[in-house]
Amino acid sequence: MLSRLTRKFQASTSRRQVRALTMAWYCTGSTNNELIENLFKAGLIKNERVKEAMIGVDRAHYAPSRPYSDSPQPIGHGATISAPHMHGHACEYLIEYLEPGSRVLDIGSGSGYLTHVLANLVTGAPGSQEKGQVIGIDHIPELVALAQSNMNKSEHGRELQVSGQVRLITADGRLGWKENAPYDAIHVGAAAEKLHPVLIEQLRAPGRLFIPVESESNGSALEAGGGQYIWVVDKHADGSVHKEKVFQVSYVPLTDAPQP
Repeated sequence: MLSRLTRKFQASTSRRQVRALTMAWYCTGSTNNELIENLFKAGLIKNERVKEAMIGVDRAHYAPSRPYSDSPQPIGHGATISAPHMHGHACEYLIEYLEPGSRVLDIGSGSGYLTHVLANLVTGAPGSQEKGQVIGIDHIPELVALAQSNMNKSEHGRELQVSGQVRLITADGRLGWKENAPYDAIHVGAAAEKLHPVLIEQLRAPGRLFIPVESESNGSALEAGGGQYIWVVDKHADGSVHKEKVFQVSYVPLTDAPQP
């Protein structure tokens, strides 16, 4: 599955990145539905389940300005909400592991937007009896409170929190969240200095990790290449691990919380 997805995304990485930048203006909509439909028509989102999950979360509840623009936006405390096409790519790389009933860890949950989208994919439709769960972690308490408040703007978001199917926690995401491990999928929404082994340990076998990583110069973990790259890490059913570098990105760093 990874190889097929990699061919789809990586073979045209540069072209796709340029296309995403030049088409952002085209994909902007006047409503959430229009934004997501435009991204789908442009091929920046390809998977129907991902499209429906994103249609089910109004970005106006999470983005402080220009919610229906395909662009990253600051949310305070040195953090951003990523462009919606990047959220779509993350979900598509993980979609094989985002089934109703799956358990997901969302590190660097920020505004809570992608946490809610992931919850749509693993908990089923509103009122569903599926017991999937998403744990959202951020190291900045104010952002955790913001995410909780943002989710409370919709009835479904409130239900997800009350039921415990979404938990938003203040913690160091570099350590994962052992309490609810193992996870079918782990998403990291900020650039790590290295690929933290503890995150792989907390993956189910099989399971998948999607993480942006700063290229390293010492060759001790990941090959050097300059800049940040998304790495997709698969833990197979037999416990073996496969790591693959898939495309270049630009994320805010995964760091310690700002000092007062």
